[in-house]
Amino acid sequence: MKNYKVAFYILFGVCLSFVLQDVLTKDVHAHYMEDEFDIQGEMSIVPNFVDASKNAVQSVVHIKSKYLSNELYGVYDPFYGRRYFNQPKENIASGSGVIISKDGYIVTNSHVINNAEEIEVVLNDKRTYNAEILGEDPNSDLALLKIDDNQLPYLEFEDSNNLMIGEWVLAVGNPYNLNSTVTAGIISAKSRRINILNNRGIESFIQTDAAINPGNSGGALINAHGDLIGINTAIQSETGAFSGYGFAIPSNMVKKIIADFKKYGEVRRAYLGIHIKDINTQIQEDLNLNHLKGVLISKVLENSAADKAGIENLDIILNINGIEVNSTSELHELIIQYKPGDEINCKIQRNDTTREVMLLLQA
Repeated sequence: MKNYKVAFYILFGVCLSFVLQDVLTKDVHAHYMEDEFDIQGEMSIVPNFVDASKNAVQSVVHIKSKYLSNELYGVYDPFYGRRYFNQPKENIASGSGVIISKDGYIVTNSHVINNAEEIEVVLNDKRTYNAEILGEDPNSDLALLKIDDNQLPYLEFEDSNNLMIGEWVLAVGNPYNLNSTVTAGIISAKSRRINILNNRGIESFIQTDAAINPGNSGGALINAHGDLIGINTAIQSETGAFSGYGFAIPSNMVKKIIADFKKYGEVRRAYLGIHIKDINTQIQEDLNLNHLKGVLISKVLENSAADKAGIENLDIILNINGIEVNSTSELHELIIQYKPGDEINCKIQRNDTTREVMLLLQA
């Protein structure tokens, strides 16, 4: 009898252990799934690259610029010896562009169409158009083209002032003549100055680690929703190929310059009338500042917009229309978005006090 009881208890214990193991496994699995759901919820900002790319690849075009160059040829003349002469040669440069309206406006880089005699635009679906140049601006490296169609796919501009470092982005273009190439990355930095314009213009680039190569110039930098946040312009590389750094012109700068091209055929820039410097620890020490924020005004030009608003030498600009500025490139990026005659609100610091001044921008 005792043997039966022992066997019963052993069997009962084994069954109970299996039940408990099953319950615990389900509980752990449930917690795991819940944690996974929470993680996915927290990472809901991870984009669907397929959806973001779908319209972009249709809206980014391949641009072929045809231009003439003089080639030097040498021939041997039996009477005069070696003689040289020039002969025109047709060359083709390649790049990208972005359709920004259904009626055929296309934005690209100025250097993509530099000295072009003829511009050919090829859509993703292989349709081909001849393009008209409506405006070029080497100082921003932007150009506006127009093709004859009114039912085209296009990208919407997004406000580049709201971009965040670490945000997912896609670069869309035609590197090495490979049509409709999409690469992914993040925004690595904002308001970068790399001096590719040789101090001739405004530089305040979006820096990204999405792969950008020769041929991507003029193509689109889009956010996770497929909206246009920049025009890809340059890479920083000793070899000429991608090495981890790509740069794009912010969409707000592009919008303003494109609007000027459409209305005036040229870019009309607004100026504060000041010389500015980045604030570093040496300037902080020299001026006895309690922080490194803002941009230092080293000189106010006479009768300028800043002078008329009462701004003085050694004032510090803290923000423009509520947007903080902590570098000269950030300030340039904001001011280029306005036109002569616009009024802006500047928050400045003078000594230990801050004040707000209204400033009417001048040409």
